[in-house]
Amino acid sequence: MKFSQIVNKLKTNQIGGLKDYYLANDPEIECGASLELANSRQVTFLEKDNHLKRKLSESNAAAILLPHQQEFLNIIGKEDIAWAVFDNPKLAFTEVLEFLSPAIIYPEETHPSAVIDNDVILGTGVFIGPNVYIGKRCHIGNNCIIHAGVVLYDHVNIGNYTELHSNCVIHSGSRLGNNCIINSNAVIGSEGFGFIPTNEGWKKMPQKGITILEDNVEIGSGSTVDRPAVGETLIGAGTKIDNLVQIGHGVKIGKGCAMASQVGIAGGAQIGNGVILAGQVGVANRVHVGDRVIASSKCGIHADIAPGEVISGFPAIPNRLWLRCSANFRRLPDIAKSLRKLNRE
Repeated sequence: MKFSQIVNKLKTNQIGGLKDYYLANDPEIECGASLELANSRQVTFLEKDNHLKRKLSESNAAAILLPHQQEFLNIIGKEDIAWAVFDNPKLAFTEVLEFLSPAIIYPEETHPSAVIDNDVILGTGVFIGPNVYIGKRCHIGNNCIIHAGVVLYDHVNIGNYTELHSNCVIHSGSRLGNNCIINSNAVIGSEGFGFIPTNEGWKKMPQKGITILEDNVEIGSGSTVDRPAVGETLIGAGTKIDNLVQIGHGVKIGKGCAMASQVGIAGGAQIGNGVILAGQVGVANRVHVGDRVIASSKCGIHADIAPGEVISGFPAIPNRLWLRCSANFRRLPDIAKSLRKLNRE
């Protein structure tokens, strides 16, 4: 695709906020790449204040998407290379990748090796791959894609345009909305970790609740969303969950949240809207995390967090305080030595 075609598409779709462009020799673009690795058939991008801007003039890319910042234009203006300026070059680059590598369109078909109960309701345009199992009274919406080896227990309800990747498992009673994506080996609606200590050992509490994923939820590979003993575990619309994340029984997660790899949320916790949890954040039992909270990596959240807070550390404290504390960590031995000296005196 010519760079001029890409620019015209972005201009028409008003993606990224196109401000200006220069076609140079209007190169042919095959795919995208990073600034350091891009070659003469590839397009790349830089965000505002990116530390790689010093390497901008060294890039071999065919074209570069840049932020609306004069400093970048001063550098690129000295090179005979195609460029375009955007309010949000990363968003524009995302759209360009979709232009260059459009999604695969799957036909409406069911592989002969799939096992589907007689009372399953299938919508139109559904693709079902090899060795899929769909249990009793499941309801699959229109234009869903169910890849090889997926297992749906009984009474599962799935909305329209949802995609289930290979070997994910959806347990009984689970409900998935429209446009959800469940990646490989994820498990939705598995039994919550409910055991009661007795003199004879652990007594298992039956987990009879359900798991609900609202529209546009994405679950990463190897992640697990447990069902509770009673009631529901709920993931709000538009929430994105990375690989290897554990969502405990009865957890309520709001809309538009993002959770990176290895986050763990214990049973009964409530997460507000627009919350961001970085990698390996842990949330304790029944804790309430307010709207728009941001928790940095390895945070341990053991108490309720007010809306809008930015937190760090274990246990979690305000980020600014954590930065001040961490700056003194390496000085602690010297501080302790001084204190001992003062005590002796």
